Amino acid sequence: SLAGCERIARSVSRAPLPDRIALPEGPVDPLVRLIDRTGFGPTPGQVARVKLMGPAMYIEEQLRGDLSEEPHLEFALNRLDVNRVHSAELEDVPEELALEQLQRAALLRAVYSRNQLKERLADFWTNHFNIYARKARGVYSKPDDERRVVRDHALGWFSDMLRESATSPAMIEYLDNQQNRSGVPNENYARELLELHTLGVDGGYTYQDIKELARCLTGWTVETRFLRPRGRIRFDPDLHDDGPKRLLGQSIPTGGGERDLDRVLHILSRHPSTAKFICRKLCRLFLGDDAPRAYDVAVTAFTASNGPKRAGDIRSAVRAILASGLDESRPILKRPFDWVASALRALRADTDCDRSILKHIDSMGQPLYEWPMPDGYPDDTVSWTGSMLPRWSFALALGSNELPRTQLDLKALAAAHGGDSASAIAATVLSRRADDEPVQAIVRAASDPENLGLVAALALASPEFQWR
Repeated sequence: SLAGCERIARSVSRAPLPDRIALPEGPVDPLVRLIDRTGFGPTPGQVARVKLMGPAMYIEEQLRGDLSEEPHLEFALNRLDVNRVHSAELEDVPEELALEQLQRAALLRAVYSRNQLKERLADFWTNHFNIYARKARGVYSKPDDERRVVRDHALGWFSDMLRESATSPAMIEYLDNQQNRSGVPNENYARELLELHTLGVDGGYTYQDIKELARCLTGWTVETRFLRPRGRIRFDPDLHDDGPKRLLGQSIPTGGGERDLDRVLHILSRHPSTAKFICRKLCRLFLGDDAPRAYDVAVTAFTASNGPKRAGDIRSAVRAILASGLDESRPILKRPFDWVASALRALRADTDCDRSILKHIDSMGQPLYEWPMPDGYPDDTVSWTGSMLPRWSFALALGSNELPRTQLDLKALAAAHGGDSASAIAATVLSRRADDEPVQAIVRAASDPENLGLVAALALASPEFQWR
């Protein structure tokens, strides 16, 4: 009831809560760190399973990304129109409902997928190739982009992902490439393709390269003509600049037509700056900083298998990073989406991730697919320190079972992990021993240790749970 939530809120307000952005106390179990970094946090019992497997085998299992999903996740996803119909048919769905379904699908996978590394990377690539879903037809074209660009290639080849992104109706409309025509070029997509998707801002290109790349990309647009399916990519040779170009020191000959796209993507995906830029971002994702030793081996792994057809081995780069620097990495503050997913996983919540949870993520500053700028949500700590109070609000609502269509069974959870006690709940949430000081600090802070919802909320609000 609401009264129960209010009682917990009063208890939390009296409890000596720690510094909102304090670093976690004491050493972190390497297996917990591994699960946190390669996914959205442990579920109860998962640390023991990974210990039994061994971290190396777990990493390889996750790198394959092909574990069969639980039937309840497949059922929940198949109920969503965004996972079943083409973007043209999806336009019969109200815009707000389509966006809500897209957000729910992402959160459901983060919470319940067995392929956690794939989901971690899907979130990474979604931000790398960011698309603001509220622009143009974004809410209808982004679901197909999510499948073709992000999910199909999250652990594959960067060159394949880049090709799919460059021919994605969602990306073309978001960065205005449908307005990029011979004689009247639009440089938006060309600029972001160089700065954010491949070489990086310090990658060695010039403004002349942006202009030449924009010329190469002319003529690619989204079909909207009467009696033709909407939301499909097409190349219009009449709109293409077919003259000679020169990009990053390499010539693009006259008369290339639509082949110009593949020529420039070949150049960009194999450029040394692209490997450096992508691997630096991957190091920040998994290690929290550039980690020079891991970065060097990641770049080597990323480029070692480059050939005439494919370039940028994402799986090998991730494997190299996880093997090189995870034990010495620094804590990474969870972004709101990450934190909510990890909270639901830690308490083994039974949820369909409906709009009530999405509104909480929105209040923390990270409404999914709604970052308007092409650079994606920031990955630094400072940008998210203001989300702490909304996190506590969510922790209270979750712990007291006040979220619609989301249920916890805390007594059963405690009984399965050490007994019906506050220590068992706090230890389960933090993936620590019941006698560890952070666990006991939560028990002491609870005005009523028998109130397991209060204990769960305090554990979720603790410094230890804000970081991964």
